[in-house]
Amino acid sequence: MEIPDGLAWMRNHPDPAAWLDDLPGLVDRATQRWHLEVGEPYGGSSVSWVAPARWGDEDVVLKVQWPHRECEHEAAALVAWAGDGAVALLAHAPELDALLLERCDPGDRLADRPDVDAVDVMVELLPRLWAPPTEPFGSLADEAAGWRAALWPDWSAAGEPCERRLVEAADEALLDLPATQGPAVLLHQDLHADNVLSSTREPWLAIDPKPLLGERELAVAPIVRDFTLGTGRAAVLRRLDRLTAELGLDRERAAGWSIAQTIAWAFSSGHAEAHYETVRHLLDR
Repeated sequence: MEIPDGLAWMRNHPDPAAWLDDLPGLVDRATQRWHLEVGEPYGGSSVSWVAPARWGDEDVVLKVQWPHRECEHEAAALVAWAGDGAVALLAHAPELDALLLERCDPGDRLADRPDVDAVDVMVELLPRLWAPPTEPFGSLADEAAGWRAALWPDWSAAGEPCERRLVEAADEALLDLPATQGPAVLLHQDLHADNVLSSTREPWLAIDPKPLLGERELAVAPIVRDFTLGTGRAAVLRRLDRLTAELGLDRERAAGWSIAQTIAWAFSSGHAEAHYETVRHLLDR
């Protein structure tokens, strides 16, 4: 079975490598369970095996996930959204970590459509994804505590790749923001332009949630740092200003969460330098 290049990193880590060894069997079991005709996997994913499939007379997508904390409740989030602004969940096999999903057609990534105002799309999608808080999702407060605990060790382990002031700013935000949050909603904490696809059912649909329960201001962080939408100071601050103004969010809290999550995720990112640059712009706003 073809293993996409995005999963190659798993070979160097014991637990992911073990899952990768099991992956052909997982795909085969999912294929048999749902009587699928499965095509070649898509590229791009770094934590899941994702491929187009045929389910009876329906075009669908088969997604087999490497089980990790951030994707633990993806199926539950898709159930909560029920296809409103997000791809629909058609079936779920939790014992295989497999999901059968609606296929977006034509499936263009928002990041690849410079003719479309991405912020307009996000402003339309985000309120629809802010569903009422329910089980079984984890809290932003708990997630933020984990980010803060790992900040300085991760910075050191990565060879201190950015100036100290960026980590200090993230540390301060993670100390102050979690305890003073507004009302909690269901959040897609990784809604950037690569995770929004064009569709015939709706113009644009969100994919790949990393769901959490927390205040709305966190939701703009992945959009503010989205390097596919421009990395210059003006572009970054324009996204922050438009999102907070048009969605009625607290600009300073949104900036704080953007700094905090961006640094917390940057040390293991392949786009770390772009993320550091985003945080510099936010600190100098």
